[in-house]
Amino acid sequence: MNFSERDKLYNWHPYTQHKTATDFPAIVKGEGALLWDENGKEYIDAIASWWVNPYGHSNKIIADAIYNQLTTLEHVLFGGFTHDKAVLLAEKLMEILPKNQKKLFYSDNGSTAVEVALKCALQYNYNKGIKKTKIIAFEDAFHGDTFGAMASSGISFFTEAFKGSLLEVVRIPVPTQGNEERSLQALHDLVVTNEYAAFIFEPLVQGAAGMVMYRPEVLETMITICNQNNVFTIADEVMTGFGKTGKTFATDYLGNKPDMMCLSKALTGGTIPMAITTFTQEIFDGFYDDDTNKALFHGHTFTANPTACAAALASIKLLQTAEMQGNISAINKSHLGFEAKIKSHPKVKTTRVLGVIFALEIKTQSEESYYGSMRNKLYNFFIDNGVILRPVGNIVYILPPYVISNSQLEKVYATVEKALEIV
Repeated sequence: MNFSERDKLYNWHPYTQHKTATDFPAIVKGEGALLWDENGKEYIDAIASWWVNPYGHSNKIIADAIYNQLTTLEHVLFGGFTHDKAVLLAEKLMEILPKNQKKLFYSDNGSTAVEVALKCALQYNYNKGIKKTKIIAFEDAFHGDTFGAMASSGISFFTEAFKGSLLEVVRIPVPTQGNEERSLQALHDLVVTNEYAAFIFEPLVQGAAGMVMYRPEVLETMITICNQNNVFTIADEVMTGFGKTGKTFATDYLGNKPDMMCLSKALTGGTIPMAITTFTQEIFDGFYDDDTNKALFHGHTFTANPTACAAALASIKLLQTAEMQGNISAINKSHLGFEAKIKSHPKVKTTRVLGVIFALEIKTQSEESYYGSMRNKLYNFFIDNGVILRPVGNIVYILPPYVISNSQLEKVYATVEKALEIV
């Protein structure tokens, strides 16, 4: 049996109904924007392996940084100790984060970064003797799969089985074009009740909802409303962070900055799981006390893993190179060109572009489910044609590695055009 067949014997894959799933290609090699399976078939990784790999597979600079760290200090517990790479990474992040961010807490992935933020929002108020136990989030949000992150998400089939076991979260409309006033009013009506600890959001782009986009100006107003009513704001930059929107962080488009930020995915260039939650000094000071019980009792075995920190340092260095910034601009320009060409296609309902993110919505007769027949047909078509894209219902998006070549990107566009003919 080959690896693809042997995989089915023991492995349980994420977001998969195994009874109806087909065999998965077994990937054995990656380089740049390309992956190869065990049969030698080549694929263009047009979504950067779930948005984590902007600098290309098997990147030698990141690999060398990891090797050097592994042969120096692979891991040391962060409870009661520190190490050079955690200090250096913190210093580097402070150079590029919004200036109001002063403290970092390390964890393992996007969901745990969100968990830490939510726990801090709730415990900050508890430490102060204030009863605020509810969270505000957007409809159709996705913040992760652990319980707090899942509660804050709005895609119902992910959370349906756990309804009675979740934090109390109230969802408001996404402030897309035409919905701004309704969204702002809904937020205002909630925060004035003094019951809400935090408002969590994906800044400017809702990734798992299908790259739904909204303007920075309305988000700035929402942050102002929260600030005026003592409600913390949490920017989930797990997807948008590190260049995806054309700026280092989506919140770089804002004048008003969030109180907390959640980082993961591209943080280590797609090499080692790692996450960081960042905070203002005010939030940290809410835990700084002679009373031990007011500390943040949260931690992970691999918190601030030195090897992951080394990977993150190398990744940020790559992001800041003129070459990588030029690549981001070039991809954006290519996306805009493709958008101009494809938006008038009779089967295309809407298109949108921000940074390296491109999305188009296909016209349908009825609402298309997240993992419905159209999505599955499109996904299989893309795989058959050597392009890795994961449609969300009837929405096809492209979010490629920054190192993708012009010819590879043109093949992705051409494959999307061909796919419109089969739906």
